[in-house]
Amino acid sequence: MKREKVTLLPRLSSILEEMGDNIKLARLRRELTAEQVAERAGISRSTLWQIEKGTPGTSMGMYAQVMFVLGLEKDLLLLAKDDVLGRKLQDIGLKTGKRAPKK
Repeated sequence: MKREKVTLLPRLSSILEEMGDNIKLARLRRELTAEQVAERAGISRSTLWQIEKGTPGTSMGMYAQVMFVLGLEKDLLLLAKDDVLGRKLQDIGLKTGKRAPKK
């Protein structure tokens, strides 16, 4: 089965590229080779290369595996953590109840 090519907006592509760069820098700071990280994550070196390049077709699970190997798995919990827009939209839809009579 052939996969369809994923097409992203330029802004999103640059975010993925920056994320890949950050993962690569984390690997280099730890003085780990691409082969070591790929082996520990259970992926091929070419998949690690795709992650470090920010290729959009790479699965989120692969990113998570590599981040786990680098000790950065808790960073995944920061994704969409502070949903400012969502909270504003939710607050707009909240109805305020009637106040209780004053004593």
